[in-house]
Amino acid sequence: MTSYFSSDFKLAVVGGGQLGKMLLYETRKFDIQTRVLDPSPEAPARLAANYFEQGDLMDFDTVYNFGKEADVITFEIEAVNVEALERLQAEGKSVYPAPETLRKIQNKGDQKDFYTEKNIPTALYTRFEKLEDLKLSLTANQISFPFVWKSTTGGYDGKGVQVVRKQQDLDKLADVPCIAEAMIPFKNELAVIVVRNPKGEVKTYPVVEMEFHPEANQVEYVICPARIDEAVAKKAREVATKVSEAFMHVGLLAVELFQTEDDEILVNEVAPRPHNSGHYSIEGSYTNQFEQHLRAVLNLPLGETASKTGTVMVNLVGEEGYQGDVYYEKIQDILALEGVTPHIYGKRETRPFRKMGHVTIANSDLSKARAIAEKVKQTIRVITK
Repeated sequence: MTSYFSSDFKLAVVGGGQLGKMLLYETRKFDIQTRVLDPSPEAPARLAANYFEQGDLMDFDTVYNFGKEADVITFEIEAVNVEALERLQAEGKSVYPAPETLRKIQNKGDQKDFYTEKNIPTALYTRFEKLEDLKLSLTANQISFPFVWKSTTGGYDGKGVQVVRKQQDLDKLADVPCIAEAMIPFKNELAVIVVRNPKGEVKTYPVVEMEFHPEANQVEYVICPARIDEAVAKKAREVATKVSEAFMHVGLLAVELFQTEDDEILVNEVAPRPHNSGHYSIEGSYTNQFEQHLRAVLNLPLGETASKTGTVMVNLVGEEGYQGDVYYEKIQDILALEGVTPHIYGKRETRPFRKMGHVTIANSDLSKARAIAEKVKQTIRVITK
């Protein structure tokens, strides 16, 4: 049996952003050696890693040579050279989630095709190779306004996604391969995190409710548990589990969902890694999502996914109109509020809507937690001096 703890075992983490930083809280707790690769010399995870390397995550040789020096390889971002991960796996390295899982997820068009093939409920969509094809389809009345435009690759944190309501909105779209997705009248945007280890043990976290910023298309608040009927919550966890079974992933899979006006559950998209919708679990769960991901990729018994208390998570993003050295205005004031824990990601430069941290509010009274979250949002500002 492999000895992971206080040993020569090495875990490679491809990507050293805030997710990598929070994952390394857990490797430090368990005294597991880590290697981190990231393109930025100021990557948030660099300080907690036993070994840090600066390099291009999309470069085959960089990822391959980095991974060769580790025993198990995982990643905290989808924009990774999948061919390098495939080579490492073929040579006997354990790569989790598997490269074939990542390949299906990296392209949003392929991801949607996969749901259709596996009879997983999702919004109707049409794929296009270029913007001109989409415009011709509109002219021919094959698709119609409004719809959601998504670039098939390269989108994250609200980038590469646009609601298109009228002809003029087409001018904002990039000329890239894309999908046009039917607008879904929904009551709630939900998410479920599913965890699976190589032995096939599977668990789901409680359903969370997500509230989005209308302009940036980023999550502003995550509320756990979601304020929905128990029957809907049960259905959401069942659909998320079905998605997990289809991908047969190892590690965490964050499944974003729509609850329609008729209480049907549709899959929006997934992320094969720790996810913004699970940050609440650091304070709110018996086993947080980062420890859980670590347990899963090391084939250890999975932890308890239940919540200890109600939680609301607030994203801290850069204010519009500010770019430069970051300053967290009035952070001392929010520390005085009940149940508040801030997490600062360690990014020295702020810019509009860049994710710079989050704040968790823990309270058994969810309505009170939500009110405090609103106060946090109104108080702290991520700006420059």
